[in-house]
Amino acid sequence: MSDPVTIRDPLWNTIRLDADAVRIVDSPAFQRLRHIKQLGHAHLVYPGATHTRFDHALGVYHLTRQALALLDRRGALQDLDEQDVRVVPLAGLLHDIGHYPFSHAIEELHTARIPGHHEELVGRFLADEAVARALAAVGAAAAARVEALIRGTAEHPLRGLVSGSLDLDKIDYLKRDAMFCGVPYGEVDVDRLLHALTVAADPATGRPEIAVREKGVAALESLLFAKYQMFRNVYWHHAVRAATVLYKRIVGDAMDAGLLGADELVGETDEGVLYRIAARAAGAVGEGPARVAAWTADLRARRLPKRAGEVVAADLEGRGVAGWMESDSALKRRVEDALAAELGMSAGQVFLDYPEKAAMFGLDLLVERRGGRVERVGPEGQAGLIGLPRVANELYRTARVLRLFTHGSRVEVDPRALAALAGADSPAITRRLEERAPLLRT
Repeated sequence: MSDPVTIRDPLWNTIRLDADAVRIVDSPAFQRLRHIKQLGHAHLVYPGATHTRFDHALGVYHLTRQALALLDRRGALQDLDEQDVRVVPLAGLLHDIGHYPFSHAIEELHTARIPGHHEELVGRFLADEAVARALAAVGAAAAARVEALIRGTAEHPLRGLVSGSLDLDKIDYLKRDAMFCGVPYGEVDVDRLLHALTVAADPATGRPEIAVREKGVAALESLLFAKYQMFRNVYWHHAVRAATVLYKRIVGDAMDAGLLGADELVGETDEGVLYRIAARAAGAVGEGPARVAAWTADLRARRLPKRAGEVVAADLEGRGVAGWMESDSALKRRVEDALAAELGMSAGQVFLDYPEKAAMFGLDLLVERRGGRVERVGPEGQAGLIGLPRVANELYRTARVLRLFTHGSRVEVDPRALAALAGADSPAITRRLEERAPLLRT
């Protein structure tokens, strides 16, 4: 039987783990999160950003317990099943248990190349002997309830605390990431948000779910805007993206060369995956393994690709960006290698990047108005209540930047030519490749 434990946390000061949480935290599957950086390669730009998924998971657990205590104090939990309440903090604790090495980067690879999104993998880790035993002590159905909460499939009145527009994961990672990066962008009125939470009946179905009272709407907007600022200034910083595209290419080419299997990414650590790739590449022959070994050494030494061209929102005015540019498809790779030849470089020295986070301002939650009326607020927000989502497309557009990186040599590319390339559809690009026609033309 485990005893409760108190942990000192640099963000929330004191985090108290109950016996159920201690048993989970002590499992090898959870301890792995100590070795997965929360922000992937952002530490190469912001040296303090070496915090981990372990720290973050504890923070989400802490916020979940705080939220439940406040809801209970107001009597909002009195009609709920005790087991439904008990598993929620554990779902918060375990919500990132399935993460790949270096967090989200691998999930940007083509979906056919990886075993699934980290939330889809959670079942594998909940089946781990130590984790399964800890959850079984909570209740026979605890593991299934936790998995459904994390994946957002649960018909659970408190699901919104773990998966949704206002889940506590966002509050912790924005505050924690800003603190460790040393930037002022992730400021969220946490106290106001937590005190504004309630449980209300959906006016359409009558089912209870997490809602925010009207007095917390401004604090909710602060969360959304903090998210935008962090993406623009930290998560999508040009050098962070340069490291990310290099890492993705290392993993992708290692898989292509037979150095790494897709399932070997599951349950691995940051350094573990780089060591495995480097060791296998060193023992293999051929151009592919040699390139993978060189790239891995470059990433470790922070020899990153450099910006050759950059297209900001204003330069894309009146133009679209074709779908092939947004995914790591075979066509995109062909374009990158053709661009390398066009720029007098070797294949594998050019990278295109246009990061995506379509749900940056996604909203779907209940708001309890001051008069007691409950309304559902969707992606467009609501006039006079939540206005930020109405400008979401513009904010999202300005946060995204189209970049062309080159590795090994520094060149300059006309942004107008890059914008024109990005706007060409797949058939047009395929024709140019087949005809060996120039790709960078205004």
